[in-house]
Amino acid sequence: MTLDVRYWLLTNTCYGQWLPGEARGFVGQVTDHRAGDEDKPRVRHNLHGTEYDAAIRGLHERAQALLKCHPILLSTNQAEALLAQFRETAGVRKWSILAVAVMANHFHMVVAAPGDVDSGKVLGDFKSWGTRALSARFGAPASGTWWTERGSKRLLPDEAAIERAVRYVRLKQPNPLVVWPPIRDEELASVEP
Repeated sequence: MTLDVRYWLLTNTCYGQWLPGEARGFVGQVTDHRAGDEDKPRVRHNLHGTEYDAAIRGLHERAQALLKCHPILLSTNQAEALLAQFRETAGVRKWSILAVAVMANHFHMVVAAPGDVDSGKVLGDFKSWGTRALSARFGAPASGTWWTERGSKRLLPDEAAIERAVRYVRLKQPNPLVVWPPIRDEELASVEP
């Protein structure tokens, strides 16, 4: 068992956001072969630096038809409640949050956790406790969940990657509802357009 600390860039979208088959591309598991080529492996495009899967109109239409409610967009009040719960969850679990940005349709987080903790558990705990907090305060959504499945869990291999991820989360998000730690004026001056 290793207790080394690992750093993760976690990302998750709200329910109904960025569906499979979307025209902008999507992260999924799509068969890259046709009938008769069953021996070829399925390719998953969820690794850093890999291309998104291409748009698949029928898949997107089917995903839309399966939605239980309209896609979820968070309000500022919901984002603030979510941030408070993320910070509480990290404290209980003894994890360290280096940066969080919550947008209307997704969140990003840089977190440090002991190396023996699975990244899926880290993201899962933030999502499940976030769900409880949001549902208790704002009511459960018709979908039964606030989130899309899985999410992205990118291991940050070194100090430079951690610094880039923190900067990306805190300073490079379009229209964040909440950012933590709060951005200082001198940091805004250093942001490239």
